[in-house]
Amino acid sequence: MSNLWGQFSQLSPIEQQRLPVIVSGEGCYVFDQSGKRYLDGLSGLFTVQVGHGRKELAEAAAKQAEKLAYFPIWSYGTEPALELAAELASLSSGDLNRVFFTTGGSEAVESAWKLARQYFAQIGQPSRTKIISRYLSYHGTTMGALSITGLPAIKNVFEPLVPGAVKVRNTNSFRDPDAADMEAFALRCADDIATRIEMEGPSTVAAVILEPVQNTGGALVPPPGYFARVREICDHYGVLLISDEVICAFGRLGHWFGSQRYEYQPDIITFAKGVTSGYSPLGGMMISEALAEPFLSEDDMFLHGVTFGGHPVSSAVALANIELMKRENLLQNVLDNEAGLTAHLRRLEDLPIVGDVRGEGYLQVVELVRDPVTLETFSPEECKWLLKGLISNRLFEEGLMCRTDDRAEPLIVLSPPLIAGEREFALIESVLRKVLTEAWDALQSRPA
Repeated sequence: MSNLWGQFSQLSPIEQQRLPVIVSGEGCYVFDQSGKRYLDGLSGLFTVQVGHGRKELAEAAAKQAEKLAYFPIWSYGTEPALELAAELASLSSGDLNRVFFTTGGSEAVESAWKLARQYFAQIGQPSRTKIISRYLSYHGTTMGALSITGLPAIKNVFEPLVPGAVKVRNTNSFRDPDAADMEAFALRCADDIATRIEMEGPSTVAAVILEPVQNTGGALVPPPGYFARVREICDHYGVLLISDEVICAFGRLGHWFGSQRYEYQPDIITFAKGVTSGYSPLGGMMISEALAEPFLSEDDMFLHGVTFGGHPVSSAVALANIELMKRENLLQNVLDNEAGLTAHLRRLEDLPIVGDVRGEGYLQVVELVRDPVTLETFSPEECKWLLKGLISNRLFEEGLMCRTDDRAEPLIVLSPPLIAGEREFALIESVLRKVLTEAWDALQSRPA
């Protein structure tokens, strides 16, 4: 039996025996211990922007490790952390000039909530402690971040969680009769935030945290006018707007930050994943000058930190990653090719099991339905049989790694490396067509 206890993975002996072992990667592909090749259709975990096997990133890590492998940024600086902070500030919009480093996305979200709470305490509004997020949103697994997360299925076992995390409606327009008029739909979704702020009491709410495109629930794209209205609401009530861009930053949507695509200005951006393309762990948050101001006195500090935040090797890798993305113009590659990815996925809509295709950039999903006319979804038991028992295994056998997700409606999630193009899109379509056709046939012959 393996000693490895995987993340969100079953520990049963049967699952351990069939555990795939990935040993190498090159470009958009990875290879297992038998030499079989797989298209990495999820960029590892929405992470490997520049593709696998990029020697320049490995060399950057080795060079920095030889010079200074580790030193904390607790009352010290390191050259890579200082340079990276300046680079990130130059890529961001507005006055997001302060960078606080963590080692991953959950820590970044946890840090943002803590900063919001201490900020309001510093300016004499200590009752502002609550945070608003959307139903089905995923913001991490540490206790604070899990409290913010809107997925009951992964939260219930850990109750009671941190109090003060409040949920509002998301922007899922599929099957929603209100979405016939998208501008009105946008206002109804955004105004749910205002309604909840009023219900909780404006003097108790510190922040609203939203992903530019909500991943869980199925690449939920903001309708036109949504973020403009959210920004108005936050300004009206004196509430901070946190843009959780752990997935949506560093080119996933064709921009350095997803908020730039939708033209809204956050007070804080949380990031991780793509900042290093996963070659070394790093996360953090971009913070506005206004939020930093109460901490500028010699007597004040943000009472928070993590041992490996701003790790010099990870910072060096991030700098090399950003330079590579600029040199190869990967953001433009996403903007030039996202329509191609969409077109390949939309061709699958002739299959009766495909109900919807949506998303933007290199973050798109296929939603599955039981009935193509009524758009009826599957029961929980059917979802387990269909996604985990059939589709997931067959996709893997056919050489495509992506996510089959039933935490909301049944979805197939695609998020390829930013270097992907027509060849990869065609392979994705081909494998999905084969496997989804098999799945529909199996569903029709399955006993009621």
